[in-house]
Amino acid sequence: MADYGHDLQFGVFASPDAARVHETLELAQLADVLGLDLFTVQDHPYNAAHLDTSTLLTAVAARTSTIRVAHNVANLPLRPPVGLAKQIATLDIVSGGRAELGLGTGAFWDAIVASGGQRRTPKEAVDALVEAIRIIRRTWGQDPARPGERSVSLEGEHYTVKGMRAGPTPLHDVEIWLGAYKPRMLRVTGQLADGWLPSQGYAEPSTLADLNATIDEAAEAAGRGPQAIRRLYNVSGRFGTRVGFLQGTADDWAEQLADLTLEVGMSTYVLGSDDPDTVRRFADEVAPAVRELVQAERARRASAPAEDAPDHALAAPDDTATAPGTRPAPAHTTRQGPPAPRATPLAVQPTPDSGRRLSPSLPWREDDRPVTAKPDDAAYTPAQQATSQHLVDVHDHLRTELTQLRDVVDQVRRGLLSVGQARSVINTMTMRQNNWTLGAYCESYCRVVTGHHTLEDRSIFPHLRRRQPSLTHVIDRLEQEHHVIADVLEQVDEALVGIVGADGYGTAGREALDELQRTVDLLTDTLLSHLSYEERELVHPLAQHGFG
Repeated sequence: MADYGHDLQFGVFASPDAARVHETLELAQLADVLGLDLFTVQDHPYNAAHLDTSTLLTAVAARTSTIRVAHNVANLPLRPPVGLAKQIATLDIVSGGRAELGLGTGAFWDAIVASGGQRRTPKEAVDALVEAIRIIRRTWGQDPARPGERSVSLEGEHYTVKGMRAGPTPLHDVEIWLGAYKPRMLRVTGQLADGWLPSQGYAEPSTLADLNATIDEAAEAAGRGPQAIRRLYNVSGRFGTRVGFLQGTADDWAEQLADLTLEVGMSTYVLGSDDPDTVRRFADEVAPAVRELVQAERARRASAPAEDAPDHALAAPDDTATAPGTRPAPAHTTRQGPPAPRATPLAVQPTPDSGRRLSPSLPWREDDRPVTAKPDDAAYTPAQQATSQHLVDVHDHLRTELTQLRDVVDQVRRGLLSVGQARSVINTMTMRQNNWTLGAYCESYCRVVTGHHTLEDRSIFPHLRRRQPSLTHVIDRLEQEHHVIADVLEQVDEALVGIVGADGYGTAGREALDELQRTVDLLTDTLLSHLSYEERELVHPLAQHGFG
């Protein structure tokens, strides 16, 4: 048994099918809104039906705000290390520090050769990987053995770099995760990598402990320690009632994944699925339950005497030996851990509405909004309180983005006014660039808001209607306001189109900017008013009933 104590993470492993690009981008937005940690995409450049993974991940990063993105895993024989390092550094910079790198030695060698790559023996493939990791980290300026070095040189059997200047530097220390299965690749993982990223189809749960042991031994020999390597796992399954790994209910999934964390040390679960409903259940039902089970068991172990620590964190009901994550009976002892967390009054505070308005009028009345009675003596567990806090956190992110959007609009306005009547080509090109930058930012923000409201309308609101019928009038009003805000977002889009088509230095340009300011002011008033109203009415129901 080995629990490395890593924080739990959950993500999605999506297909880059060219025929489903819009669905893939929408899935990424959904995963972001749901609070998942990772959005990853497989990388098979020789597959004619697949989009380019690097380009697709850049589009995903532009449409999301918090979720991290990564190749799963990058095909090294067709992605030379200097170019790959540049791609990942760029992705990290444009995403605000949200890029990681899954890396593999390559497979399907006939297809690789057909695409211009070189065929390699297993030994050559691993040798090339080791050289590539060193080049990539040095290109980023993040080689721990050469801190601060700005010149990259490495003369290897497969890759040679001579005096190349390092850069650009990613915004954060990008992690490199290796898809490894054979002994030598596992040892390289322990020696050089930040994470191990196997797939369930190639490494069944029952094999993980032995594979981890090889990584641990190599990490110890390299002076790193096993905790230095995060253990990720690409998983697949189906919600139902069947016996087997990830074939049962959400509770079954949670207990099986918690087993893998506490007994084997896996801590990041990346679900291979393109189905929005499956991803939603994984994020809403499975991930919180796994975190709760693992947290409770870790707390119990921390408080228990060392000699009393069990051999298995989630023991089977009898002495029958079972593989991690595959215990046969639905009745477990996992629910018999420490006492349930104590319920306390709701500590989550709705964000108050300041009452300040930038527009002369709003498209709705604020004094006729339905309200529901708030319980005076309600108490909730930490997990229940976290559900309400998640709503406030998502709203806070939207508020922050709105502030940034207003700042961008203000900068563009001040830039236009400062250049006066100057009409040099350089200033004109700069102005166009500013306008298009503004447009891309506004459009990205509008998609985030729309995605959040769509999630509420299709999933959370129907659940709350069923669980608390007294909320019906409130939810009806919230949905109506979603439609109004959608109309305001359309007005922002139209104003952006007006800027692009207007003379940036004349009357038409100033009028177009005034119209943009008006629409952004209206978006500010309606969105901030709506978010405060929604929090005021829903923090208690969400704590009581969850997201559904």
